[in-house]
Amino acid sequence: METSYKGTNKLIIGIVFGVITFWLFAQSMVNVVPAVQSDLGISLGTINIAISLSALFSGMFIVAAGGFADKIGRKKITYIGLVLSVVGSFLIVITQGAALLIIGRILIGISAACIMPATIALVKAYYEGPDRQRALSFWSIGSWGGSGVCSLAGGAIATYMGWRWIFIFSIIFALLAMLLIKDTPESKAESKGAFKFDYTGLVIFIITMLALNLFITRGSDWGWTSSLTLICAAIAIIGIIVFVKVEIKKSIALIDFSLFKNKPYAGATYSNFLLNAVAGTLVVANTYVQVGRGFTAFQSGMLSIGYLVAVLAMIRVGEKILQKKGAKSPMIWGAIITTIGVAMMGLTFLPGISYTIVVFIGFACFGLGLGIYATPSTDTSVSNSPSDKVGAAAGVYKMASSLGGAFGVAISASVYGAIAAASSVEVAATGGVIVNVIFGILSVISIIFMIPSDAGKTSKEPSPRSRQNTGEPQPSH
Repeated sequence: METSYKGTNKLIIGIVFGVITFWLFAQSMVNVVPAVQSDLGISLGTINIAISLSALFSGMFIVAAGGFADKIGRKKITYIGLVLSVVGSFLIVITQGAALLIIGRILIGISAACIMPATIALVKAYYEGPDRQRALSFWSIGSWGGSGVCSLAGGAIATYMGWRWIFIFSIIFALLAMLLIKDTPESKAESKGAFKFDYTGLVIFIITMLALNLFITRGSDWGWTSSLTLICAAIAIIGIIVFVKVEIKKSIALIDFSLFKNKPYAGATYSNFLLNAVAGTLVVANTYVQVGRGFTAFQSGMLSIGYLVAVLAMIRVGEKILQKKGAKSPMIWGAIITTIGVAMMGLTFLPGISYTIVVFIGFACFGLGLGIYATPSTDTSVSNSPSDKVGAAAGVYKMASSLGGAFGVAISASVYGAIAAASSVEVAATGGVIVNVIFGILSVISIIFMIPSDAGKTSKEPSPRSRQNTGEPQPSH
């Protein structure tokens, strides 16, 4: 859809407000578990399920929502996401038990699935070159920065105003986002006949992801050799095989595997999945310092303040390095620094204050690395996606974020729990951290082998039309 409209700062602010309804407010739920539990009188297991459902449903529906955004309209899907966020948050504000809490969390997950790819597609549609990279930096501040602030913000709001206020603020920001985006013209891909959607693929994908999530999160409770665990594992394995076989043959597919023929796009997406999986470190480190070192929830939150400052400070720096050096260098260094930061948290043999200092520095390195990585990675994924599939491509890229985070947390928590049951919490924490170091190393390897050295440079950038025609890389948690 051709338009002379150029993206404005007002649109960027609206997009950031939309993005933080999930990353800042919905994610704050992780830090207010005791308050919610005492208020609603429901089990810890139920609250943990409610927390994980948002990321899981976001990951499951994000590709479908990205495809819908391309066909129906990117602004329209953003609006649908914001409305779902308001409804989901409202249900949580008024809930008196588990039912509305769980329904609200599911709606918030689907809302994030709509907002994330649709807003990235709006950025690609209405910003060019360095302006696009700047817009994507602010998008990243909303997501990576929002997830950094959520632990402090959630704790402060819950302590001084009550945990329900987190979701009242979420409603306010969603309404402000709708107001700021209102004057933006609609953007969608050129129509090529009647709209078709791969409902079969979506059903297979949802069943597979639910089975895999249950296997990881419930396996240790049920017993790894119990019939329920083995059934979930079998459904997940068969589901993955069937999904890939069915999707490759379809002209209209939920996940367009042809996107992965573009090595830079594939490299950005794989490394994004693996670096988001490193989020499991947060669960392991926070649990260990509270259980093993006697920290309060507030004290453990303060340990991560370095992460918050570093990730916010470095996102624009990552953008500048991208423009001067290309995407590969900041992506590699971002992933390496993140992995080093994570490894430092596994040094549980250190005594008292020494370990506290090391964990603080580790969190700061974690944020430093992710901040450098964020914009070059998102830019590489968006720049290398076809203009008629940018919503779907952004959906796959952000699905990698959501599912990477969901499975990273689940695997790390399971490893920590399994080792803690048989050994000390120190050994359990180190084991949980080692899992995340492996994710980080694999992320670095995927960048080295798949991202070209000149990806994302803006000095000799051809016009968008010529890039599209030649297939040359085009400048994106």
